[in-house]
Order: sequence, then C-alpha cells, then structure tokens
Amino acid sequence: MNALLSMYAWLETGLVALTGFCLQAPLALTWPFDKRKVLTGRAFRLIGVTAARLNPFWKFGVHGTPTRPSGRTVVVSNHESNADPFLISFLPWEMKWLGKASLFKIPVVGWSMWLAGDIPVRRGEKDSALEAMATCARWLDKGMPVMIFPEGTRSKTDELLPFKDGAFRLAIETGADVLPLAVSGTRRALPKHSWRFATSRALVTVGKPISTQGMTLADVERLKELARTQILELRASLMPHTSAGAAAPSESGEAVSPR
Repeated sequence: MNALLSMYAWLETGLVALTGFCLQAPLALTWPFDKRKVLTGRAFRLIGVTAARLNPFWKFGVHGTPTRPSGRTVVVSNHESNADPFLISFLPWEMKWLGKASLFKIPVVGWSMWLAGDIPVRRGEKDSALEAMATCARWLDKGMPVMIFPEGTRSKTDELLPFKDGAFRLAIETGADVLPLAVSGTRRALPKHSWRFATSRALVTVGKPISTQGMTLADVERLKELARTQILELRASLMPHTSAGAAAPSESGEAVSPR
C-alpha cells in the first residue's frame, strides 16, 4: 500500500510542478518591472506548498509567528531531507535559494528554479562557489534574502553536520543579518536514498536575526556557533510536536500555515 500511495504522491507532485510551471512562466513578463523576481519566485514556492498539501502522507506547517526578514538577510537552516524545501516554502515571504547545479537540469523543476531566480552551485568547484556567492551578494544588495543550508547536504541522523563557512562569510562581507530557521519531521517525510514517502508531521520555525555589525572574517567561527546554537534550540522546541504519534498543534496559533 505504501508503494502505491508513494507512486500516487510522486505523480501528484509531478502534475503540480508541470501545471505550476505553466502558470509561472508567463510571469517572467513582469521582470522589467519586478527586478527582484518576487512574482516568479513566490509562484514557485506556492507550487511546493500546493504539492505538500496534496501529498497524502504529509502534514506540514509553520510553528509560531515567523519574523519577516528586513534588509539584507542570509537565512540558514538545518537540512533533514529533500522535503525541506517544500516545508520552508510555507514561510510567507520570498527568498532566493542556493541549490545544487544538478537540480537546475531537472526538466520543469529546474526551469522553475531558474525562473524563480534561485542560485546554482557545483559542489567541490571553487570557481562555481565564488560565482554563486557573488550572485547571492547581488540579491542581498537588492534587499532580497538568500536561503542557504550551511550543512551543505542532508544529515543522515539527528546530529547536525558541521557548518560550512560560505553563508557566514557572505553575511559578514555584505553586512547582512543571519536568520536561523529550524525544521523537524521531514526526515521521516522522505528518508534519504528512498523514493517512498512516509507519514509525517513536520514544522518549520523562525529564530531571531543575528547582526553581523562590527564583525570581521575572524568572527566566522563565532557566527557559525551562534547560528548553530539557535538552530538546535529551535529544533528542540519543535520535536514534541513532530515526534511519531504527536498530536497536531491546535489552531490557536501554535502552528500557522499560510494559505
């Protein structure tokens, strides 16, 4: 039964992605007036939200009242699974995502990422990383937040992987705040190296911005630790709501899912 439902969920996701792309593509005509590509970006995030809502295995939402980024902001989050982008897309603001260049080659999904203004990077290639960081800096100059997973890849366990320097160097060099997020529950939603979905209650929550004012590159390690500590605390606050068998949060504000 799980295999059949998983095949249905993949089919549903593909149809939503294709339909969404057909609706998103004409919005590129607004680019001369929308230099930050907000419309094409939000359209892509809403494709992810729609696919998640229609997935019979998933119940995703936002915990608490998210703080909307203001000014230059580098957003960082722990990374549990490929379901994380679906969940984080529930946040009610646009940001440009740093992602593996190979994802941009996937038909429909990769095209939508390009239309959204997301940023490709090839792992292990210094020139690609430098180019990607320069693109991130240009988005920050336009007042558009950028979203980076500082672990670089999904963790196989509940332990966070070591944070890479890139997001934090970028924040210091551009004078941007660092805004930590935490996700919980997505590891069960789509386990690493598995095509089968699983029943999951997953939540994302938003922390407090960390100012980089007065910091230099010598403070990268301290900034990483400040963000890591906050992410661990945020994730711990989510776990009682996302553990197996946990009751869904009430509608009194404990969890909010923008519609």
